Amino acid sequence: MSRVAYVNGRYLPHREASVHVEDRGFQFADGVYEVIAVKNGSFVDEAPHLARLRRSLGEMRMTAPMSDAALKSVMRETVRRNRVKDGILYLQVTRGSAPRDFAFPKGAKPSLIMTARAQKPLDPRIFSEGVAVVTLPDIRWARPDIKSVALLPNALAKQRAKEAGAYEAWQVDRDGNVTEGTSSNAWIVTAKNEIVTRKADNAILNGVTRQMLLKLSAEAGLKMSERPFSVAEAKDAREAFLTSTTNFVVPIVRIDDAKVGEGRPGPLAQRLRALYAAHAASDAAGNAP
Repeated sequence: MSRVAYVNGRYLPHREASVHVEDRGFQFADGVYEVIAVKNGSFVDEAPHLARLRRSLGEMRMTAPMSDAALKSVMRETVRRNRVKDGILYLQVTRGSAPRDFAFPKGAKPSLIMTARAQKPLDPRIFSEGVAVVTLPDIRWARPDIKSVALLPNALAKQRAKEAGAYEAWQVDRDGNVTEGTSSNAWIVTAKNEIVTRKADNAILNGVTRQMLLKLSAEAGLKMSERPFSVAEAKDAREAFLTSTTNFVVPIVRIDDAKVGEGRPGPLAQRLRALYAAHAASDAAGNAP
């Protein structure tokens, strides 16, 4: 079956979907996006994703293209038309099309684009054996807390990781502290079994999986801290892992040339993955039509 995309009020064959050449998302990366996991045909953590979308729009001083109720309807129809059972929905809002000028255009109508696609299960060895990350200077703009489509620095870092044979790149600020991955949040577990992730300030994107994992960890009585941690502390950690919408929880066994802990997935990362998987299944079931 051919894929279907939603573009500004129309459901179109994926190969025919397009926006105007002067759409500001194309010209200036003047737009925001969300990626929402689909499990058994239903959304996982839909409410926090839409809350983050509203925040990103507000920080960019952009108008929402439609009400939440209408947006949810289009999201479900996009998933239905693509017959996605397990996969992702990609949603993007730009400031719209207007003659090219840096200042915000008057009267421009926001562009709304959605696609949905099935996703094969991740290689189980990622979880049983763990992955490697490399560390790179964080060269992004000063507002990565906004889920903007301005992702060139992320793409450059992801390519560097790929060329190094690593799964992800951890970006490092001028103080030598890890901010986050190119498309994931970064975590470590200290020798005292304290789970550490950077505080959600303007330096990182407050991942939805990150938010849920903090909540689940608190409910499980696990020790947590939201604070900066250095590359050196990460390399000395008992465990490390990353989180994202598409990966959930992935254990990290190597950072650059340093083995993390015993060089295999640790018990806390595995426990947290099980906790989040149970939450995802439950939440998707609650969002079922």
